[in-house]
Amino acid sequence: MEYRTLGRAGVKVSPVALGTVNFSWLTAEAESFAMMDRALELGVNFFDTSNNYNAGQTEALIGRWLAQGGGRRERIVLATKVYSKPNEWGAADPAKRTGEWVGPNDHGLSARHIRAAVEASLTRLQTDHIDLYQTHHVDRAVRFEELWQAMELLVAQGKVVYVGSSNYAGWHIAKAQEAAKCSGFLGFVSEQSVYNLANRQVELEVIPACEAYGLGFVPYSPLAGGQLGGRSGADAGSRRAFMPKSSKADAYQALCDELGLAPADVAVAWVAQQPGVTAPIIGPRTMAQLEANVAAAQLQLDASAIERLDELFPGPGGPAPEAYAW
Repeated sequence: MEYRTLGRAGVKVSPVALGTVNFSWLTAEAESFAMMDRALELGVNFFDTSNNYNAGQTEALIGRWLAQGGGRRERIVLATKVYSKPNEWGAADPAKRTGEWVGPNDHGLSARHIRAAVEASLTRLQTDHIDLYQTHHVDRAVRFEELWQAMELLVAQGKVVYVGSSNYAGWHIAKAQEAAKCSGFLGFVSEQSVYNLANRQVELEVIPACEAYGLGFVPYSPLAGGQLGGRSGADAGSRRAFMPKSSKADAYQALCDELGLAPADVAVAWVAQQPGVTAPIIGPRTMAQLEANVAAAQLQLDASAIERLDELFPGPGGPAPEAYAW
């Protein structure tokens, strides 16, 4: 497996990241543990989670896996996120939604909330540091100067190594990086956004902004929530059914059949080899899905296949500002 640097940071990550959104929810703990062990065997060292996945229970599960030792913590680049408070409203199991009240300072990106949230994540993850601490959403009520003040402190304390963003627009990335530059801080090293054949909006501004500022781009949902997984996607445990019956769905299935590849494999492979992409995040529910997704991320679709996929799923019209300015 060929490792890559995460944007302009020196840390090396695998060309595919293990997303853990299903762990402790659709995937039981024992199988989640086995899948994380298998990911390491396959060379995957980039693990992504969030403090609000299943009301914090996913972070806690990963913490129990790390606590087994055996070099697990040392071998992975551990990424989590901050913005939401992991409360009972966010529990995947409705029976656990007891209605815990969330106060006005219990979410967002204020320095106050970041300070509390990082301590909670470190406790659940049973580790003393987070390799990549990502702001899950932009907080329009918080100035980037305040954000960087909070993050610089965490880096100085050794609790966070790098900082990343998620779901940011190109304009947000530019504002954030310019603010970081004023204080001499590294700023964001990566951006995590949705990107797949069915949703290519990030090609317009987000990916160009990442390239301009040296951020790694870590796309999530390469299967569009299961829609690109093939006609049997729903039966295979995906969260959504395959795209509704249409000529596009038929054409996509026919192209995948011609290539001799499963639709899910084509979707992951396409994202993985797009310009600017560092590592797509896969979110397997089963061991079979994990192994198939990791293998697919290392496939190389030929130029003809890429061209036909572009025709079937056209992008937004070229990168900004050239797509707009004249």
